[in-house]
Amino acid sequence: MKIAVVGTGYVGLVSGTCFAETGNHVTCVDIDKSKVERLSSGEITIYEPGLEKIFSRNLKEGRLQFTTSLKEGIEGAKIIFLALPTPPGEDGSADLKYILGVAKDLGKLLQAGDYKVIVDKSTVPVGTADKVREAILTSGGGDVAEVFDVVSNPEFLREGAAVEDFMKPDRVVIGTTSEKARKIMQQLYEPFVRQGNPIIFMDEKSAELTKYAANSFLAVKISFMNEVAVLCEKLGADVDMVRRGIGTDFRIGKHFLYPGLGYGGSCFPKDVQALSKSSTDASYDFKILNAVMQVNKMQKQFFISKINQYYKSDLKGKKFAVWGLAFKPNTDDIREAPALEVIEKLLTSGATVTAFDPEAMPNVKKETKLDIVFAESQYEALEGADALIICTEWNEFRTPDFDKIASQLKAKVIFDGRNLYDIEIINSLGFYYESIGRKKIIAS
Repeated sequence: MKIAVVGTGYVGLVSGTCFAETGNHVTCVDIDKSKVERLSSGEITIYEPGLEKIFSRNLKEGRLQFTTSLKEGIEGAKIIFLALPTPPGEDGSADLKYILGVAKDLGKLLQAGDYKVIVDKSTVPVGTADKVREAILTSGGGDVAEVFDVVSNPEFLREGAAVEDFMKPDRVVIGTTSEKARKIMQQLYEPFVRQGNPIIFMDEKSAELTKYAANSFLAVKISFMNEVAVLCEKLGADVDMVRRGIGTDFRIGKHFLYPGLGYGGSCFPKDVQALSKSSTDASYDFKILNAVMQVNKMQKQFFISKINQYYKSDLKGKKFAVWGLAFKPNTDDIREAPALEVIEKLLTSGATVTAFDPEAMPNVKKETKLDIVFAESQYEALEGADALIICTEWNEFRTPDFDKIASQLKAKVIFDGRNLYDIEIINSLGFYYESIGRKKIIAS
């Protein structure tokens, strides 16, 4: 099957590459000429484990192509995926200008007798499929009404595990009321669900809401556990024990119960905010979502307060080593990364920061104006620092050389925003150690 994917960001590039991997011929369209040239020459533009290998293979075998021309990209395509940005507006709503702009362009290019399924792959508010349909009809006129259907097909990709999630999804959600579009989408996704996981068909609005509801519920779990962690510190309980105690209940599950610095990234902050705004527009006060956003903001302040309390609110002249800049491990994505907010507060208070991240440092250099010194290794970042601050749980940070940490730091002080280390081990090593929701270790 021939497929067009409009947009070569995270979702578009992963989707296009994975569709090509199952034998489809995929043309990805992007208005960024430089980006298209880099991708066409074999340079992958995002970091995602496992993606580069299949990207290179499908590019070499001619199943994956890139162009700046929308007309060229959709020629002969049976399915057109819209994988475009939906950034939050000032009021928190998702900005649909990119999607609707392409929809209008598509209306002018559709031709009689050449039926196409146009798929919203981006995370979009309820009712977007109707708006895309209207935009196409408005620019294309009544003559195009019979040659397309608009489908909602939200993505459920975890950054750091996106290739596995796409190739072996636990479910595929497709919103359409068109039997013709349904059959085409069923044919497209059948190779991905050979182990029996479901393709769930529903109406377009339900599919759109499913995506927001899924991400928002996961954000609820994260914020709930962060509040439990704060309460554990006040009551003298251990959040790790509580997490294990409730996570073994199959009704709750063990995932997304790890306390830390709060959620970040390209999805959760934006999607929770957008669903809250959609609820307000529908004259409904979604109280839980508003609380989730408030807790997520407070969690970073809670962590920063630990540092301030230790130094008696005098951080001027202090030097901190920060391990981790990406919002989560196995990605270079720094959107809404908690580490950046922590660092900004430290810098504002007169401290200096030397940071290390295995993948995200180029993006921090390019996309922020934070006055950070970047180290070549995690241990280089420690040289002469007053304390180590851990903001992202990369695997290489989990079992470090504690003797080397102690020798590089001015003092044996660690503020761990991801609860990486065993309390008993840290206690035996003589560090001052603060984590989230667990016992504070006072250096001996």
